[in-house]
Amino acid sequence: MPDTSPIPVYLDCDTGVDDSLALAYLLASPAVDLVGVGTVSGNTSAAQAARNTLDLLDLAGHTRIPVALGSHDHLDHPYDGGAPHVHGENGIGEVDLPRAGAEIDPRTAVQLLIDLSHEYAGRLHVLAIGPMTNIAHALEADPSLPGRIAGVTAMGGAAMVPGNISPVAEANVYNDPQAAAALLAADWDVTLVPLDVTLEHTLSEQQRQQLLADERPFVHALGEIFDQYLDFYLPQYGERLSALHDPLAAVLAAGAFTPTIAPRVPVVVDTGTGPGRGQTIADLRGQRLGPRDHDGIRTRVVLAVDEPVSEHLVATILAA
Repeated sequence: MPDTSPIPVYLDCDTGVDDSLALAYLLASPAVDLVGVGTVSGNTSAAQAARNTLDLLDLAGHTRIPVALGSHDHLDHPYDGGAPHVHGENGIGEVDLPRAGAEIDPRTAVQLLIDLSHEYAGRLHVLAIGPMTNIAHALEADPSLPGRIAGVTAMGGAAMVPGNISPVAEANVYNDPQAAAALLAADWDVTLVPLDVTLEHTLSEQQRQQLLADERPFVHALGEIFDQYLDFYLPQYGERLSALHDPLAAVLAAGAFTPTIAPRVPVVVDTGTGPGRGQTIADLRGQRLGPRDHDGIRTRVVLAVDEPVSEHLVATILAA
């Protein structure tokens, strides 16, 4: 009989606005057992991301999930201050959450991931929705790590669309291209969720109001957190919508939807310092007659998900 038990997931994140919704979905989904969280600098600092995560977990009533502090700086450059114009100075839209009583786990994010990989050997799924610095450090600390991981889902890159931090680069990869290259080169199955698909799935103002109207403090706070985010995306969409970057990756990691187009193709990251820095170069040649996998390649690039992800996402959170 197939294994229907929840998927143990380690979440590596830079808890900003969309990370918060991804976290809420992982907590709400019956298909997922969130067993640990590591934080990294990206949308905000690793320390602020850890604070945000602890406070959100406490508000949601999940105080036993370990939250470990990860890398403040990236592999080849220091943390540059994040994206306060997108996520607010505190990473969560300037919403002031009640401070959790729980403290950061004494382990580093790297050690937490390695420990969980032994505890859930062969079953643990890694979901990386920030810069991939912690994952690169974990691979360096324990080269045998991939052999204990069931799969990796990473939000990052842009295969056939422009970047969001440069003409060619998406923010998670641009912030630490060496780390992204290490993740993609490791001997494990990777599902890369790039801007090609995340920009096509949006949260609407109406759906934000559904969250805001919920009487539970955690769900209500999600609605508040997204207010500034929808303002940021207004010039791009022409109405109050926001892209579902990290939540879409969470939905796919949970196995809730099967991508419509997701070929297994080689992906190379430009790790230089020129105008191509952070570009994810996916070899999509030969796809004209439909998706075609390259033999022996373990990275699949999600290009389309036809089902309405936002409806499922909000409904799952509201029903939890």
